[in-house]
Amino acid sequence: MDLNIIWFILITILFIGFFFLEGFDYGVGILLPFLGKDDRSRRAVINTIGPHWDGNEVWLLTAGGASFAAFPNWYATMFSGFYLALVVMLLALIARGVAFEYRSKKEDKVWRTRWDWVIFISSFIPALLWGVAISNLIRGVPIDENMNFTGNFFTLLNPYSLVGGLASLALFTLHGALFLSLKLTDELLDNARKTAKKLWLPATVLLFAYVIYGYFETDMFSKLGVNPGVTPIIAGAALLSVGYLLKIQKEGWAFIMTALTITFSTITVFIGLFPRVMVSSLNPDWSLTIYNASSSPYTLQVMSIVALIFVPIVLGYQIWTYWVFRKRLSTKSKLEY
Repeated sequence: MDLNIIWFILITILFIGFFFLEGFDYGVGILLPFLGKDDRSRRAVINTIGPHWDGNEVWLLTAGGASFAAFPNWYATMFSGFYLALVVMLLALIARGVAFEYRSKKEDKVWRTRWDWVIFISSFIPALLWGVAISNLIRGVPIDENMNFTGNFFTLLNPYSLVGGLASLALFTLHGALFLSLKLTDELLDNARKTAKKLWLPATVLLFAYVIYGYFETDMFSKLGVNPGVTPIIAGAALLSVGYLLKIQKEGWAFIMTALTITFSTITVFIGLFPRVMVSSLNPDWSLTIYNASSSPYTLQVMSIVALIFVPIVLGYQIWTYWVFRKRLSTKSKLEY
């Protein structure tokens, strides 16, 4: 196994961590205006992710940095082709961070309600756009022989990518509802449970529709490289089990199942891509791969040494923060945000 493959696997792991952790952050933000009936309850909802949301976004920064360093041609083509969509996502993430910090700075109902809706919108947009972006990576976009993206913003808004966006939106929202059911008490806990039960069926239908659509729109399941094997089956089975687990009020296991769904769905996508990192819809030979898009072997060697030292430190710190803030919250808790 060469360093190109190793870094492809490491970037896959980074995106798994990001989608798993930031996925429930998005879900909490999307559900905020609907679960919280007053300011105190909304503050409790926000505080479930208050100590973690910025740390969770580090996974995206690391994945982006690793992509830039290990596969610079992939990074350049993707960011130039998806530029407008990524700017919209970036602005949403900036607005979300500002909203978390500013909503409780003023004792005014209108002020706080407006920031709550900013949190909703700025969580909704990335949850949708990530599905759109991933779908375009595996379906293919117009890339010429010089690795240049030749389409435009509307090229990305095809039916398959929009179904993918809705599937990621629904799955992240369900994931967030289950996270809230592990972090809240009393009436808020009941609301989170009821919401998760309502979201399970739409999320399941959308994800399965997306997978079936993928058989016709992509070469993921017939492809030139590695067969996805059991990974999509595990993802689907985990999501199907959530309905039963919610029925018997095993929200912890249900949360683990949505985490497995996100994990194995991401693995399926990257296996379907391998050894490519970006598919050309103009000519398969013009697709970007882990070899024609990569940095020099020396760069990959240096990156591997740095990752071996610092990744365990970051993981240890993040696990510690979740342990420290593991307790459930209620409207009577001491709330920061």
